[in-house]
Amino acid sequence: MAGTSRNLPDRRRLRAISRRLLAWFKRSARKMDWRETDDPYRIWVSEIMLQQTRVDAVTPYYRRFVSTFPTVRALAEAPLDQVMKLWEGLGYYSRARNLHRAANVVVREHGCRLPREPHRLATLPGIGRSTAGAVAAIAFRKDSPILDANAKRVLARLFAVQESLTRPSVERTLWEISRGLILPGKGRETALALMDLGATVCTPRRPACPACPLRAHCDGLREGRQETIPARRPKKVLPHHDMVAAWIADGKGRVLVGRRPDRGLLGGLWELPGGRRRPKEARGEALRREVREGWGFGIEVGDRIASIPHGFSHFRITLHAYRCRRTGGRPQTDREWRWVHSEGLSDLALPRAYRRLVETVFPKEGKEKPPPRLR
Repeated sequence: MAGTSRNLPDRRRLRAISRRLLAWFKRSARKMDWRETDDPYRIWVSEIMLQQTRVDAVTPYYRRFVSTFPTVRALAEAPLDQVMKLWEGLGYYSRARNLHRAANVVVREHGCRLPREPHRLATLPGIGRSTAGAVAAIAFRKDSPILDANAKRVLARLFAVQESLTRPSVERTLWEISRGLILPGKGRETALALMDLGATVCTPRRPACPACPLRAHCDGLREGRQETIPARRPKKVLPHHDMVAAWIADGKGRVLVGRRPDRGLLGGLWELPGGRRRPKEARGEALRREVREGWGFGIEVGDRIASIPHGFSHFRITLHAYRCRRTGGRPQTDREWRWVHSEGLSDLALPRAYRRLVETVFPKEGKEKPPPRLR
């Protein structure tokens, strides 16, 4: 099947691969908190957290999350701010918003019980086809296929798929292979085994082929293509943006913050007034413009507090924060906003760069650094 998505491997070969994969998994399965439970809610939470995120990063967040929200009803009834705060630092915040929305759907429309079938799970906010298959297989022991990043890479190498894995015809073929690998009653074990093999052996770079239980069946290894499958897109230079932020105090120990729109990057998180500097625009000028346009009042820009670099998946920023003073008027903006004491800032969900800024202004001893004089 090398280089084409037209022909599926025969059933005998798929069964042989399945038996070897399951035998390896029985010996080598990773231990994780969410694998020690049969609770569909907790398995669902773990699968959402694991989307594009490593197990070691997820584990402490998962423990805090299910301790705070032990049931789907507890999650549905929680304020979104509390959910976002527990998610702070894990990234891809739309996952948290969708998890909260989906919990409300489950409570309202499904009597607090997750749907058992993949096609019904996939109707919930934030659940795509592969996550639906994983939850159905792991929580309900359905013989449903998965095709997450790990499974996709394992299957592409096994069958030497040299085309782009984003092509619809290739993806359809990989789904059929994934389904064909499932021996009757072994959906859970097959899903977990594919995940583990991709995460620990058939890794994106430098796969450990000598340790792979499927090496005798791997077309990619036999053709010496295991390092070049899946085909990688040329690396792009990540764009960089200068961001400016205004630390505006009210004389009562409070600072002005606003909530980002729910949709889009960092949706629902809190931040200081500010925005992106335009090309050739001075930072102070950019900050005055952003506050005037976005908040409806003028400011006097003081000294810089900090410049904090931060990377996202598709671009990088440097956040330049300045102490500022309002020169008149109250906030006039469509976004939710509030004045918050220093201890209140620790309760809000902030983007990571802003959290680092708060920690710069309020060191661990809890005292605010003295403000520099305004220029």
